[in-house]
Amino acid sequence: MVSQDKKSNGSTDKGVRDRLFDSAEELFCEQGFEGTSVRDIAASAKCNIASLNYYFGGKEKLYHKIWRRHLITMRDARIAGINKVMSQNSGKPKLEDLLRSFAEAFIGPLVDENEARRLNKLMAREWIDNHLPVNMFLEDIMIPTLNAMRSALVRICPGLDESKIPFVVISIVGQLLHVLHVKAIFQQIDNTALPKFDLAQAIDHVVKFSTAGIKVYIEEKSE
Repeated sequence: MVSQDKKSNGSTDKGVRDRLFDSAEELFCEQGFEGTSVRDIAASAKCNIASLNYYFGGKEKLYHKIWRRHLITMRDARIAGINKVMSQNSGKPKLEDLLRSFAEAFIGPLVDENEARRLNKLMAREWIDNHLPVNMFLEDIMIPTLNAMRSALVRICPGLDESKIPFVVISIVGQLLHVLHVKAIFQQIDNTALPKFDLAQAIDHVVKFSTAGIKVYIEEKSE
């Protein structure tokens, strides 16, 4: 009976936590951090206010946990894509394959209909009214991803100056973010004069363009 009670309580706790988490994320998306009160979250989750403080330690910590879930999901997808490529072709992958895998892993969570809707809204709210620790993006996603890409690029391109690698990664990320921005603009405009925007073609262009640029860096070093 004791073990069954523990199992039951654990299931109940998870249900309460999940409701609070999901309700808070939706409210933060729609109303922003400042516009969402603890009372709003508790009411939406059909819980009492004490539950939020008990499970998450307050609204701010819950907001951070919501963001970390998104960041960790994106980080893990990108690093998994890098590791997968590095294990292929007898451990001798092509540069273009690495960049393509990275680009697809980067774009994926940002175009997934449900995931992207919430994440984009959270980003917009956070951009206007910042409530995240300055180092969160740096520690949770940027440094781990950059380290994984650095190791992969050094192995695939031994002639590449390592000091150039951060700029290479930043350049690729910047291109991909711009692709997503342009895609969103094209979707809002109904104009037959505009060319059809094909996301797969855009990613292919970024990959080939970046591959060529990296090869130029290598050639410059060898001269």
